[in-house]
Amino acid sequence: MSFPSVTVIIPCRNERNFIVPCLDSILGSDYPENQLEIIVADGMSDDGTRDLLLEYCSRHPAIRMIDNPGRIVPTGLNLAIKEARGEIIVRIDAHTEYAADYIRQCVDTLIETGADNAGGAHRTRAGGYLQSAIALAFHSPFAVGGARSHDVDFEGWVDTVIYGCWKKDRLLELGLFDEQLVRNQDDELNLRINRSGGKVYQSAKILSWYRPRASLTSLLRQYTQYGYWKVRVIQKHKIPASIRHLIPGLWVAITILLALASPLSRIAALLLMLDLGLYGAANFSAAVYTCAKSRNLKFIPILPLIFLIYHFGYGFGFLRGLIDFIILRRGAGDQFTKITRESARSTGDPD
Repeated sequence: MSFPSVTVIIPCRNERNFIVPCLDSILGSDYPENQLEIIVADGMSDDGTRDLLLEYCSRHPAIRMIDNPGRIVPTGLNLAIKEARGEIIVRIDAHTEYAADYIRQCVDTLIETGADNAGGAHRTRAGGYLQSAIALAFHSPFAVGGARSHDVDFEGWVDTVIYGCWKKDRLLELGLFDEQLVRNQDDELNLRINRSGGKVYQSAKILSWYRPRASLTSLLRQYTQYGYWKVRVIQKHKIPASIRHLIPGLWVAITILLALASPLSRIAALLLMLDLGLYGAANFSAAVYTCAKSRNLKFIPILPLIFLIYHFGYGFGFLRGLIDFIILRRGAGDQFTKITRESARSTGDPD
């Protein structure tokens, strides 16, 4: 059996706590070593990540580190793709670990299905009470609106997929990743694939384990950015937003307006109480159901707050995106262009 040459590309910045297990999981791959190269595009890390990368490069000839002066994911991805020697590109995220057959399953799925992009579902691996609760919410339809990329058992054609595996020529033909998008650049690329007549496939055999945020503040910033940059994708391609994307923003807008009007209107105050009461009941019910289903009742006290952060963060970000991109037609605010993982030096949650 012949194996096509593969380049694994890894954008990273300040991933000191996670780059070693990530690289170790790739080096432990069952894909033929002589057909594999690994390019890490480092966004000028200042937490010791670069020293670790240089050490790995010196011990493993298959690994190369290149500089990513842009410091954001899409610029790193594009630099690595241009440097790649492989026929097939497999994207890897630094804060994720991968099964030994991950690369092979990606390549097999891409070739066997004829897809333009192939990938797996989001699985999580967490440590500690709070991160484990965030991981549990991550797989709940109440938190993420039933996104298929969070359904680990789904197999079939999808609109988008995490990470990804493509033929290099196809990526070049598509124009690579949009470097204006700090977030949602993978969704936007998959949108272009679908609009050009291509297809995206999700396989349950492609296994990886993502480390979710380990603090509530970094989770809030992450989902605020997701909501914010989703608006930019909608604006760029002039597509209607889906119900799943609109609901959080609509709820946040209604709640804020009712809160502002409540001191002036008894009706607004009553409607605000109804709004918060209905949301609270739905939130708590979803938390109890999610914990009971997973047999993790210990997370009931914290899960409603985590659900609230998912919804409020995404909804507020979406509203701010509407203001910046659609109404005022201005560029992104500084707080939406910075990485959202807190400093590894202070929290253990890597940048």
